[in-house]
Amino acid sequence: MESVKQANFLIPEDVLSELRAMVPRGEQSVVVSDALRRELKRRRLQMALQDSFGAWGARKDLGTTKNFIRKMRHE
Repeated sequence: MESVKQANFLIPEDVLSELRAMVPRGEQSVVVSDALRRELKRRRLQMALQDSFGAWGARKDLGTTKNFIRKMRHE
């Protein structure tokens, strides 16, 4: 089991009420942790896409991606 730490967060009352109504008390931390992990993964991917935006665009020395692939196959 991975180590855990307690954290205090403010969340909207309606979200907390629904969590408490739908998820047994002993499982609430797991549900919140899983949701947070998914959101962090989504944000990491979004940041990576923003950081690499345009990396596969046309370059003067390579031309378009299609031409680059054609050149690589020819070689």
